[in-house]
Amino acid sequence: MRIPIFVSAPTSLSPQQEESRKLILRELERNELEPRALGRSDYPTELPLREVLTIARHCAGGIILGFRQVQADSGILKGGTPDQRPITGPAFYPTPWNHLEAGIMFSLGLPLLVFKEEGIAGGVFDNGVTDVFVHQMPPPTLSGQARKAFASVFLKWQADVRTRYYR
Repeated sequence: MRIPIFVSAPTSLSPQQEESRKLILRELERNELEPRALGRSDYPTELPLREVLTIARHCAGGIILGFRQVQADSGILKGGTPDQRPITGPAFYPTPWNHLEAGIMFSLGLPLLVFKEEGIAGGVFDNGVTDVFVHQMPPPTLSGQARKAFASVFLKWQADVRTRYYR
């Protein structure tokens, strides 16, 4: 039996984003871990946020995949505050569900592994917000040293997952 892992990722992805997601899922498979996700492996019978909590309670770890979902080319951040500033170039934002699901998993004490695409920041994607390092999203293909580094990230995290699962 494989150990269940909650995977937070949008359901609509570009072809390149989908390939990066599949790379991560293959690494889960190599480590005998089973991805679980609302709208992919599990479908809500109740309110979606409650269903996330139900799924996460049965998981021994979580992965947050911060893919670009919104692009803003202009606008104002923190309008009307002393920290107000303009958006002068493309700003990218993940799905808000990443933050909700990460908060649920963090509150359950699940070992987290966080990846983000270039340009994603804020909330769970800021270093120091949780007790985990935020990794750059791997490109769809990895080889050589990059492949070894990617596998080593999973090696440490899955050890924490197994400790939680078997205690």
